[in-house]
Amino acid sequence: MDPENDLPDQFSSFPPIPFALFVPPDSLNSDPNPDVASTAIPNSIQIPNPGSGHLLSFSVPKKRRRGRPQRNTTSFHIPHFLNGALNGNSNNFASSSSSTSISANSIKHSVENPNSVTQNVPDISDEIIVINKESTAEALIALTAGFPADSLTDEEIDAGVVSVIGGIEQVNYILIRNHIIAKWRENVTNWVTKEMFIDAIPNHCHTLLNTAYSYLVSHGYINFGVAPAIKEKIPPDPSKPSVVVIGAGLSGLAAARQLLRFGFKVTVLEGRKRAGGRVYTKKMEGGNRVCAAADLGGSVLTGTLGNPLGIVARQLGSPLHKVRDKCPLYSLDGKPVDHDMDMKVESAFNRLLDKASRLRQLMGDVSVDVSLGAALETFRQVYGDAVNDEEMNLFNWHLANLEYANAGLISKLSLAFWDQDDPYDMGGDHCFLPGGNGRLVHALSENVPILYEKTVHSIRYGNDGVQVLAGSQVFEADMALCTVPLGVLKSGTIKFIPELPQRKLDGIKRLGFGLLNKVAMLFPHVFWGTDLDTFGHLSDDPSRRGEFFLFYSYATVAGGPLLIALVAGEAAHKFESMPPTDAVTRVLQILKGIYEPQGINVPEPIQTVCTRWGSDPFSLGSYSNVAVGASGDDYDILAESVGDGRLFFAGEATIRRYPATMHGAFLTGLREAANMFNYANARASRIKVSRNPSKNAHSCASLLADLFREPDLEFGSFSVIFGRRNADPKSTAILRVAFNEPRKKSHEGSKLDQQYSNKLLFQQLQSHFNQQQQLHVYTLLSRQQALELREVRGGDEMRLNYLCEKLGAKLVGRKGLGPTADSVIASIRSERGNRKPTSTSLTLKSGSSKLKTSTLKRKLIRRAKVMRSSNALAPPNSNLINDRVSESDETKTINQALSGTIGAGLIITASGQDTCAPSAANAWPLLWLNPEIIRRLHNNLFNMPGLSGLENMALFFVKKLAVEVDQLLRPCNRPDY
Repeated sequence: MDPENDLPDQFSSFPPIPFALFVPPDSLNSDPNPDVASTAIPNSIQIPNPGSGHLLSFSVPKKRRRGRPQRNTTSFHIPHFLNGALNGNSNNFASSSSSTSISANSIKHSVENPNSVTQNVPDISDEIIVINKESTAEALIALTAGFPADSLTDEEIDAGVVSVIGGIEQVNYILIRNHIIAKWRENVTNWVTKEMFIDAIPNHCHTLLNTAYSYLVSHGYINFGVAPAIKEKIPPDPSKPSVVVIGAGLSGLAAARQLLRFGFKVTVLEGRKRAGGRVYTKKMEGGNRVCAAADLGGSVLTGTLGNPLGIVARQLGSPLHKVRDKCPLYSLDGKPVDHDMDMKVESAFNRLLDKASRLRQLMGDVSVDVSLGAALETFRQVYGDAVNDEEMNLFNWHLANLEYANAGLISKLSLAFWDQDDPYDMGGDHCFLPGGNGRLVHALSENVPILYEKTVHSIRYGNDGVQVLAGSQVFEADMALCTVPLGVLKSGTIKFIPELPQRKLDGIKRLGFGLLNKVAMLFPHVFWGTDLDTFGHLSDDPSRRGEFFLFYSYATVAGGPLLIALVAGEAAHKFESMPPTDAVTRVLQILKGIYEPQGINVPEPIQTVCTRWGSDPFSLGSYSNVAVGASGDDYDILAESVGDGRLFFAGEATIRRYPATMHGAFLTGLREAANMFNYANARASRIKVSRNPSKNAHSCASLLADLFREPDLEFGSFSVIFGRRNADPKSTAILRVAFNEPRKKSHEGSKLDQQYSNKLLFQQLQSHFNQQQQLHVYTLLSRQQALELREVRGGDEMRLNYLCEKLGAKLVGRKGLGPTADSVIASIRSERGNRKPTSTSLTLKSGSSKLKTSTLKRKLIRRAKVMRSSNALAPPNSNLINDRVSESDETKTINQALSGTIGAGLIITASGQDTCAPSAANAWPLLWLNPEIIRRLHNNLFNMPGLSGLENMALFFVKKLAVEVDQLLRPCNRPDY
């Protein structure tokens, strides 16, 4: 039977599945459905006494043992200092090395003000909140969802969930975040609302509640899946941009469902006649109503603690079946392998892996170019414990099992990084889903607009959107998500226009993409017994060691007497060309050699299916691995979007923590849905601001200037307006710095040549603004940071240094503040009433000329970057921008300028607009720094005659990025003003 001809909804015709769910006795850690009791703590998690200095140990299985009992483990650790906080200690952290208590207020003060000699006045925000008494258990539940116990993820930091990294605010955010996750895990069929937590969270932390809830929902950590309560949240009329998803595998389906709930117009293009991709459950049947569901692709849920597919299974009401540890091995003659010999060789094999791990540490970077197979073979010859043929065959079986876990030959696996994802393996048991994983696919594809048999051959992407070509059809959208397997990307069958960045092409080339095949056999009855789920068979030929080396019994979960034989390693590639009849004959010979000596007759199978994943044009392999020369970074590179947020990538080969897994693919779909949501919102905000500046027909720049006529704080050249009229120290504020007219007097004693050089240089700068003008630059910061800045002594120079060096802020032009500031401005304007705004736009003296439109042809692409310092992080709403100008084919004289920024900006206008942007064609330039000025500023910086201290500080920022800007401007031919 051709697997591709089955209908996607075939699972509804399955008969009731007679199986007995195996429940391990009295072991929470063995529960294949651990999330049912969200506060249950697995036995492998050791919680120390409050006074001890030990760490919490959270054990998970190693990937190296995927096909056998999980004997080797690794551990996650929860630092004990957080344990005190998580158990409700609102006064101090418990030190992991001593019993010394440190004031929470002093910790926060030292983080934010490491050089300050003054003390903050304690307030309620300096306390660790107490939500309930199950904080440690909630932290462990969050850990299974991928969140560290005592720190933020990179994604959370990028999202700006807290204003200060490492302070009390972060601890409270983590407590709230964990509480929300644990609450949803109690009943994943419900939609958790923010209002459920209002009473449990103190009022002063409601901002953190809003942030945590929004982050978890938008990134798919809660309220995802197929439960009716979640389906109801899909709006009937999409209001957001259109998206084309290429591929209806788990990643594509996960993304499509999330995007539909976000309100996007979604179209999924699938080349096959079915959904699921490399997850495919085939219905096998014969006479006498014998039938079974065979997983021909992804079959095992590798770990259940926090596994999102386990959560979807719970929403479907499907219990999971633990793959039992019993896995006997049989020799060539069919006899069971001696238990002592099995343990001896397995121990020797694991010792070799440990030696290989130590070797790569000693080799350093050299190990990147060495294969795991070469290292193991070298150690085996020197230290090998296998001395006879049977032990050698057993050793080769373990190598085959390793190649199965990685879908790759050990001779091609990277010694340095082959197991880079081990620390992140899902905890808990490996499980089967009764009825097959096709049930998950069927539920996830329900009501998703999928167009089948649409083979995509090219993808065009640009600033205006995407075009996806499938056959003779062209699908246009605002964004596209490519979820095709790595094997397809390697083959080059999809053409990207323009070509993908070389960085991504190199990553695609470096990563490995291996092969695993299967022979599924439906028998008239179960002759192999129902007391085990796996058994193995040895081979005497190293090149065929992976041929039918492991059997999976699906009799208890498939609905019928189903047995599946695995083919891994080199044998999997040879299997592609093996006639199916020969393959089945070989499998039956092995089974008869095992069971007939026991007096058990092996019947002829009713139906058989042999997979050919390497020949499937829509996969060209099974799953990814880290090949020689590659690293975990390549997974991150494959995950990067291109085209300024127009083309995105998902799939198991785009996630370094969970590659080669079904749940990894699913998580990437949720991840990219969040990324697309954020990009779409950012674009919509920019369009809204440019097309609808304000209700009073004033631009946001004019409105901002009007608001600063009555600032809430004013000190020196600094003025501040607050985003909320309340005492919340974390509320957003907008800071403006005014650069006043320059002085013309020179310092006495300066050398004449230096004085003359500086005079000419400054005259060039001075020519574009006069004594009646001021240069205004801005940044976003918190109310508390603004108050701290006001208290800095030493004048404007010290304040400016504190602002940029200690608080990590970056001064930008009005437009550089981004859409976040627009909402803050609108909020402040609303609070202050509807008085008539007065424009404070400045004009140049007669004789100044406007920018020519010929210099404004390039579009500016904005990319936000978090600017960190050793002492502090910039406020979450601060747009620390690094602008680049996109190239085109018409010209190479690109305006590669960082507009609106003192440190790297070239043009700053009176209205605060970026004059390199097309919308600012009529803006008056205040300051133009041409390449020559940049180079001269690099050599003539401090103590320039005629400049005030504040002006010297402004030039300081120019110098900090002068080299970078100089390089950017070398090809430019911008006119000097």
